[in-house]
Amino acid sequence: MNQPIGIVAVVIGAVLLGFGYHYSQAPLDQVAETLTGRYTNHTMWYVMGGVALMASGGLLAMFGRRV
Repeated sequence: MNQPIGIVAVVIGAVLLGFGYHYSQAPLDQVAETLTGRYTNHTMWYVMGGVALMASGGLLAMFGRRV
């Protein structure tokens, strides 16, 4: 049962990364990154959440105990 949950987590993580990339290309985020050297908190949460879900979902899908 853990393998399908891991695959779903990887897919949701990829979607979150896509949203993070989309937001990072927005004009307001580009201006914020140019002036401060960082992206907005909104964008960073999407990117960090996507990476965390993809990593944990991938590990769960590969090494999760199969029943």
